[in-house]
Amino acid sequence: MDKPDYDRETSALLLIDLQPDFFPGGALGVAGGDSILPGVKKLMNGNAFPLKVATQDWHPPDHVSFADVHEGREPFETIRCHGHDQTLWPPHCVQGTAGAALHPELPWDKVDAILRKGRAKDADSYSGFRNNDNPEGNRPPTGLSGYLKEKEVDTIVLCGLARDVCVLWTALDGVRMGFKTFFLWDLTRAVNPDQDEQTYAELKSKGVRIIQQEQVWR
Repeated sequence: MDKPDYDRETSALLLIDLQPDFFPGGALGVAGGDSILPGVKKLMNGNAFPLKVATQDWHPPDHVSFADVHEGREPFETIRCHGHDQTLWPPHCVQGTAGAALHPELPWDKVDAILRKGRAKDADSYSGFRNNDNPEGNRPPTGLSGYLKEKEVDTIVLCGLARDVCVLWTALDGVRMGFKTFFLWDLTRAVNPDQDEQTYAELKSKGVRIIQQEQVWR
């Protein structure tokens, strides 16, 4: 496989929501999530990226996305929230809990910054770049884009969980915000693998470049 066409010196690795609650056995565990850990760890320990940034879901216990906050609702049902569809999830990544911590098997001392998202109880934040709560598209920023641009980053390479939710949304926002965006397909896993073909097509159609981990290591 060819090496991706980008300047290493202006690139950043984005590590999306690598938290126990999103791994098998967690409150919102993604099947096969454990299988990405060796590859992610190798990238974190390596020198392929001068900057490494992690996102961390950090929800209050009464977060709007939790099914048990809405009487009579079950996980994975959909409600309308701020004018758009909101999936209701099992409670997960509650601030200060073990499930919300960063995964203990990964070398977090190698990371330059950690951005906590989804902190407000009345809005979700799938993307590392912006919250979900404005259906017109002018969604409130998290500050990640400004941080990366201050560091003179023009290229982002994403891995983490989940492929069809937070990694997807972060990648799409990355393109919208002007970053050359690469998606490490084999270092992500999906909540709903049946949607992989749709996810792949959406990423490609919006200008996200899909690559495999071995292309970065070369």
